[in-house]
Amino acid sequence: MGKKVCFKQGRGAQFGSNVTFATQAQMTLNERDSSSSSIAPIVSQAPSRRGPVPAGFTRWHLLTISLLVLGYSGYYFCRSDLSVVMPLLIRDLGTHGIAANVAQVRLGFIASAGVLAYALGKFVCGSLADLFGGRNNFLGGMAGAILFTLLFAVGGGFPLFTLAWMGNRLFQSSGWVGLVKVSSRWFSYSVYGTVMAVLSLSYLFGDAAARETMSLLLDAGMGWRGIFFTGAGLLALLLVANLVLLRETPQQRGLPAPVTNPLNVYADKDGSDKPSAGGLGSILRPLLASKFFWMVCGLSLGTTLLRETFNLWTPTYFAEFVGLTNAQAASRSALFPLFGGVSVLLAGFLSDRLGLNGRSLVLFGGLASATACLFLLVQIPSHGNPWIPVALVTLVGFLLMGPYSYLAGAMSMDFGGDKGSATAAGIIDGVGYLAGVLSGDTVARITVLYGWQRAFLALAFTCLMTALVALVLAITQRREAQARVRELSKGAVA
Repeated sequence: MGKKVCFKQGRGAQFGSNVTFATQAQMTLNERDSSSSSIAPIVSQAPSRRGPVPAGFTRWHLLTISLLVLGYSGYYFCRSDLSVVMPLLIRDLGTHGIAANVAQVRLGFIASAGVLAYALGKFVCGSLADLFGGRNNFLGGMAGAILFTLLFAVGGGFPLFTLAWMGNRLFQSSGWVGLVKVSSRWFSYSVYGTVMAVLSLSYLFGDAAARETMSLLLDAGMGWRGIFFTGAGLLALLLVANLVLLRETPQQRGLPAPVTNPLNVYADKDGSDKPSAGGLGSILRPLLASKFFWMVCGLSLGTTLLRETFNLWTPTYFAEFVGLTNAQAASRSALFPLFGGVSVLLAGFLSDRLGLNGRSLVLFGGLASATACLFLLVQIPSHGNPWIPVALVTLVGFLLMGPYSYLAGAMSMDFGGDKGSATAAGIIDGVGYLAGVLSGDTVARITVLYGWQRAFLALAFTCLMTALVALVLAITQRREAQARVRELSKGAVA
């Protein structure tokens, strides 16, 4: 029989429930992200102290999701362009007396420098979004990406290419954390997983759409500079739409504030938000004290290196090793993010139904399976049946991108609520992109010196180590969650 359970909430008000405490605590932990820090005892449906639950999903919520998805998808017209035109750019540099191997290594260095700028920007921009608003970050990132994409297009040498690409990636680092911040202010924690799965499609289907569009333009005879100009123009249109229609909070549309996750790192043990002392320190301290937060950062290292490597080098691999044309390579490379988008939706569905540590289990399963695919890619001969390497690369995208989407998405919002979600996403993403720096220069040197098969061997061992971290997270998180359920059951107030 259930007991009448009461919990303090906000300024001392109490809320009753006729649900047995242990059962309700278990429901809370099932909804809880698998990477959360110390789990606070609170009923999952307890109201936020800021106000009532929003009355349903309105057209303004739909508009906000649409603007964020389209806007962040547009970023990829100014991000995937370098990867798509890489074979063409190498050939163009060859007409100026630069050997193909030298050009490939130099462009790999430029890509790595851009990833480094992107990583460092994440650490700063996440906190800026929490302090000054996600909308400003989101729009500012678009404007900067457009400016530096145009600068790259008019450039004519490696110094200007490097400056323009680093500036582009630095400004783009503010986009995702701005999206996360706006989302945490618009949507209740009970739909974080669904909302972030949809929003994550922006960097998967958006990437796929951008690559497919650029492949059509290449097939029509457009040069690499035209690709850059076109990408900047398309993103400019989306910037105008977001500037006019996007709002920071639902209150600006006359709607109530949503309920944040009562188990976030800023919540008191009764589930209410801690009084904010203000400033950056009050945002950073609870996050950095969480062991689960650092484990998720470790997962971000491996998964981001894998993702960035495939995003950058897949067209070049298909053209050089598999033997496809430049247009075919660009088109086939779109399969990686396309099937990755399907994976994101499926992974979100599974994680909600696998219990206490569903996301960490999906992480382990996906990464372990991706490891097997990478070892198979090591065995693929040069210029053989093109569909075998294309299918394996696509399968890696399917197995990798679903688990990857958890890290700087729903997990970050669970960690930070509406106070520190952008900072959590920025740190998780930033740590990952520090490893992603290796995807450019280092991978280029490996492929030039040792070949593509050795490069895939290195990626396979990277994926294996990351899968082991996910396994440790799954085991540790489950033990912590079960211990907390027992603790909560003992502490229930009749």
